[in-house]
Amino acid sequence: MIARERQKIILQIIAEQGVVTVAELCQRFGVSDMTIRRDFTILEQASLLRRIHGGAVSARGRSYEPPVLTRVHEMPEAKRAIGKLAASLVHEGDSIALDIGTTTLELARHLTGLQDITVLTNALPIASLLTDQPGIRLMLCGGVVRPGERSLIGPIAEYTLSQFYVDKAFLGIGGVDLEAGLTEYNTDDAQIKRTMIRNAQRRILLSDSRKFGLKTFASVAPLSAVTDIVTDNGLGAEYREALEREGIAVHIAALAGEDNP
Repeated sequence: MIARERQKIILQIIAEQGVVTVAELCQRFGVSDMTIRRDFTILEQASLLRRIHGGAVSARGRSYEPPVLTRVHEMPEAKRAIGKLAASLVHEGDSIALDIGTTTLELARHLTGLQDITVLTNALPIASLLTDQPGIRLMLCGGVVRPGERSLIGPIAEYTLSQFYVDKAFLGIGGVDLEAGLTEYNTDDAQIKRTMIRNAQRRILLSDSRKFGLKTFASVAPLSAVTDIVTDNGLGAEYREALEREGIAVHIAALAGEDNP
């Protein structure tokens, strides 16, 4: 396959998935990572994609948020593994805040059956999932429903969240960058995350590895605002070492058939 055809397919994949990794493309085309990175450079220079840590995303503006129906199909195995590992950090008697997001929803799936847990959330999908769990006291923050995302935002949501001090907050995120810190596509969601961070003893970020190196529109907080990050084994050693130098505990989730690092 000539380079032009390969690059066209790369753009088609990004249009469908929103993101693609170097490893995924190497396996698909049977070429070296150097070849794929060369393709990325050419396409980035043409303003057709943006490179991120370990892959590339669409060149659309930083405030463009892929629809939730698209995001739910992105890296599903990694999200399930991250959610399962994150749920192991929840213990009997904990009070936790759960942010909106496809990965935090996977965490919520693993809370069923736990006892004496208080869950405070702004996410309607999570609330729907946990409504009938006898061991979980579920609290919704109220506010304005954001269409599509089904998250609760606005002053009522912020005020309610500010009145409770939880043991652990589990946060989703749009992008993670060593310099820019945590960023989000939407300013209302960014404000909700800041409130959750401010009132939690332990702040745990759930993010698949493709989001590292990605800067989205609205600043949420510096990296130092989180105590833990749960991600998958696509996170490069350089990034992991940098995070650990910041004093952040990095938890790597093993996918099916893998051992935890």
